[in-house]
Amino acid sequence: MCRSIKTLHNFSPPATDDEIRASSLQFVRKLSGFTKPSKANEVAFDRAVDEVAQTVRELLDALVTKGPSRDRDVEAARARARAATRFPAS
Repeated sequence: MCRSIKTLHNFSPPATDDEIRASSLQFVRKLSGFTKPSKANEVAFDRAVDEVAQTVRELLDALVTKGPSRDRDVEAARARARAATRFPAS
């Protein structure tokens, strides 16, 4: 799966429509093999992104959890720490 697709469930504040759209775009790009579709495929590509985004929004709205919401800043700091360990500065 694309590395740029991030988990969107159980965050405070909840995922925005822009975040959902960006993840949907990456998903459709991965499946189609297109970074940017040709004019002939643009309508189908955009429709797929819209439909995936709508489905993701419905999924996120329907999911329930008993755990506490995760904090975006804390998760981002953890990701930066993992990256620094994995890719040390030269």
